[in-house]
Amino acid sequence: MGLIYLDACLVIYLAENHARWGASVAGALAQAAEARFGISPLVKCECLVGPIKRGDPVLQRAYAELFDQLAPFAMPEQVYLQAAQLRAHFGLKTPDALHLACAQYHGCEALWTNDDRLAQASHGLARNILRNRSP
Repeated sequence: MGLIYLDACLVIYLAENHARWGASVAGALAQAAEARFGISPLVKCECLVGPIKRGDPVLQRAYAELFDQLAPFAMPEQVYLQAAQLRAHFGLKTPDALHLACAQYHGCEALWTNDDRLAQASHGLARNILRNRSP
């Protein structure tokens, strides 16, 4: 397995040890240990809203440490232009279109998510890795 883009929801489940999905995400990452995982600045933005809102600097640091373990994916103008195409053709919300466009731009083998709408619009690139997984 090559380069895999992680959707923000999965990073949140992992970092916050989500009661239902944290272990499933950790298990999926462990099973794909040979893969290289990456995130965009949008993922960081989405992940940090909760800890900042709650005033939780410990969780903010935990996220920063996790982010440092993942490959950074830049989001140049081409990503935004592709996201506009994805929004127009598939009716995706802007953040979802940006995640998908970023994964496409960086030549990712997969975009891991728990969002079936992304999986449908991506023609196989996005995969709901939590469907059919028991917590």
